[in-house]
Amino acid sequence: MSKRIDSWIQAKQRGEKRALITAYDYPFAQMADAAGLDGILVGDSLGMVVQGRADTLGVSLEQLAYHTEMVARACTRSLVFADLPLGSYEESPAQCWRSAVTLLRAGAEVIKWEGGLEFRAHLEFCAARGLNVCVHLGLTPQRLRQWGGFQRQGTSAAAAEKLEEEALTLADCGARFLLLEAVPAELAARISARSPIPVIGIGAGPDTDAQVLVLHDVLGLGKAPPFARAFVDGAALVGKGLADYAAAVRDGSFPAGGRTR
Repeated sequence: MSKRIDSWIQAKQRGEKRALITAYDYPFAQMADAAGLDGILVGDSLGMVVQGRADTLGVSLEQLAYHTEMVARACTRSLVFADLPLGSYEESPAQCWRSAVTLLRAGAEVIKWEGGLEFRAHLEFCAARGLNVCVHLGLTPQRLRQWGGFQRQGTSAAAAEKLEEEALTLADCGARFLLLEAVPAELAARISARSPIPVIGIGAGPDTDAQVLVLHDVLGLGKAPPFARAFVDGAALVGKGLADYAAAVRDGSFPAGGRTR
């Protein structure tokens, strides 16, 4: 186990919260690493916030590897997570392993996929070969079209019990991390308290071991979901900078010294 993963487990044992954010390129990953983020996720969310798609389903493994290389190159302290995109892991444990190796070679340290016990064989196969797996439960965006939209999960007593037991079983099967998205805060708190491995939440209340948000939501660079928070009005700052640059070119104040004739 790497020192960075071990530090996450120790933080859980001490009750210390960890902060994780997405990033997709070298400059933002470098800033996040320097700012002290504990982990950086190269998520298939890049399909929406970088590529301008309506969902994550069009992102390829090759694209994830390309972005993971940039992010990993920037990180000196942050633990690098990377997503397996739709179609790259579901077929068999062997396919899952091959795709994970592609991201490992790109620099990822933890591989995340969406889905629970239906991929138990995948998890056991990969964990036996030393892969650090983060299992994503609750709302899984890759199944968006199956559900017909973004829907909170685990809201009934039966569904909550099933999800809780599934999460704990996956930890026993070799998962290193759990990510819970859009589940009730009380359910996420129970799972975090019982789980032997760190639990990361997004839209899952305050009591998970860590939180993750999309970079662009944190920086105010687009419309954020209700559970997110913009910590700076990045759209306004960037927009003003670009407008000021254009104005300076047009009025001759840039480059310095004005126009030459």
